[in-house]
Formats: sequence, C-alpha cells, structure tokens
Amino acid sequence: MLLHEISKILTRREFISVATCNFQGEPNAAPKFFLKIENNIIYLIDYAIGKTWENLKINPKASLSVSDPATLKSYKINGKAEIIETGAEYDQIAEELTEKELKLSVDRIIEGVRQKKKHENFPVGTSNKFVIFRIIIQQITEIGHCGKLHREEI
Repeated sequence: MLLHEISKILTRREFISVATCNFQGEPNAAPKFFLKIENNIIYLIDYAIGKTWENLKINPKASLSVSDPATLKSYKINGKAEIIETGAEYDQIAEELTEKELKLSVDRIIEGVRQKKKHENFPVGTSNKFVIFRIIIQQITEIGHCGKLHREEI
C-alpha cells in the first residue's frame, strides 16, 4: 500500500513541498515543515502569513510531493487541507513541534561539530505565529522508473 511507503519516507524528512492554487488559478509551491503522519493525515507547520495559508483558506485542495532517493521513486499526495490556528489540538501539536525542533536542532549541531562547521544556522525554530495544516490524504500517486504510474485512492 502506498500510504505505508509514504509514511516510511516522511518520517525521514523535515520538509515537504506543498502546492496550492487560488480561485484565479495562480499556483504556489513552497516547502513546509513536516511534523508527523498519522493514519491518512499529514500534519505540516507554516507561518500564518504566506500564500499557502491564504490559498488554503479559500481553496482547501493541496498537492504534496516527495521523493525517495533510495528507490528513485517519487510520490504525489493529493488531499484536502484543514487549517488549525487555535484550540486544544493546536496546543498539543505545538508541544510536539517544540520537541521535534529541539531534536532536529541538537542533531544538526552535533553533525555540524562532527564536520567542523560553524553552527550559527543550525538551530531550528518556528515563529510564535504559526498554523498547522492537517492534510487529509485522498489520493497517492507513485511515479516509478521510466514514468510508470501507480495510483491509490485513500
């Protein structure tokens, strides 16, 4: 099942590319911080000031893309986005975000020290004003070797 493959790939990622479109047909694609995947839902973090946020408020359709360098397969994930800006779920996810940011920062600093790099840009942080995008996966397309496609509706 492609959902299982996507879950394995995403757990090794910090960012995922998200494409949205407004009602005038103007596209927007930008990387978003990947927090977690649970069942058929992907949670992403973004600043509450950008085009992705604006587009999803008026058009909740999103398309995500990710590649697996080990297999050279790519995946397109289409789904419906819900924006979480306040409330108990927001607070709980904010705690998870803090933990993930801390782990990522520590890992980046340790790797930087191992490679004898300056670590001025290694810490990760999110603005105090952020939103959570809950992407409910509706379709996954695997793009294999020579353009071979395999689609699954979720």
